[in-house]
Amino acid sequence: MPAVTADTLTLPRVVVPDPAVAGPRPVRSVTTAPSGLEGEGFPVRRAFAGVPQSVLDPFIHMDQMGEVEYAPGEPKGTPWHPHRGFETVTYMIDGVFEHQDSNGGGGTITDGDTQWMTAGAGLLHIEKPPEHLVVSGGLFHGIQLWVNLPRAHKFHLPRYQDIRAREAALLASSDGGALLRVIAGELDGHAGPGVTFTPITMVHATIAPGARLDLPWNPGFNALAYVLAGQGFAGAERRPFRKGQLATFGAGGSLTVAADTAQPQAEPNLEVLLLGGQPIREPVVHYGPFVMNTRDEIIQAMEDYQAGRLGVIPPERVPHTDGPLTTGTE
Repeated sequence: MPAVTADTLTLPRVVVPDPAVAGPRPVRSVTTAPSGLEGEGFPVRRAFAGVPQSVLDPFIHMDQMGEVEYAPGEPKGTPWHPHRGFETVTYMIDGVFEHQDSNGGGGTITDGDTQWMTAGAGLLHIEKPPEHLVVSGGLFHGIQLWVNLPRAHKFHLPRYQDIRAREAALLASSDGGALLRVIAGELDGHAGPGVTFTPITMVHATIAPGARLDLPWNPGFNALAYVLAGQGFAGAERRPFRKGQLATFGAGGSLTVAADTAQPQAEPNLEVLLLGGQPIREPVVHYGPFVMNTRDEIIQAMEDYQAGRLGVIPPERVPHTDGPLTTGTE
């Protein structure tokens, strides 16, 4: 980890925020993601478990998928399933995943690629490892993030963005101690390739042992930092956090994350996913793969799915419609 690397000495540098102008954000909480199984049985960490929706808004749910080294025959995916009312962002750090949806979107993502699917009014979707990976086994590690859609876009036509690893904006911290991959949104005037309905910033940062990352952060956004690997400190107050933990931050105009000088042997750097977004501040009713504003809209989504109004897939692959709907990675 990770697939996308670069020489930080050759990249544009992010300016260090002036604390008198952009006050540092304090750490509000550090929580530990519980482990579980999703889809056909692949391991996940539920990154947002125990965090109030008001703090996460506009984000709904996030799973760290893996990191796992599959033996031959072990790789697993998900069956066909529905979505409505939000966007799914699948960021593949290591390994390969194939996607297909009933709107004609899909493809293969691997080693730093991102698949950005706007479900909007609704569609059916499947994600699975390719056959050659099932046969050979191999490393599998990624993130799936759910981004809410505002009421005005809940029923927008579905769309699909295939973001290649090379398209991410690559930046360096002011001292070159951190590599930043901007996947969506804007950071210090540099824009990532992801196009979003809700203004957000999504950055994967690799921070060398002992290095400190100080970033300007939109004061109108929330701020979250999830540790993918390694260990370090959140905030200027140096709150310890480690792999599988999420730090949430309070108000301010800058964000600080630092890597411990000592890192686990298998994880030489601190790897952090930084997220921020403009809160939507609308009611959220979440049931399985549907994220709507009211209970009646959830019931309608279930009825539309069971009636086949969320899309059509080949008859031999029609999903079972009268079983329970799962609530995790979809």
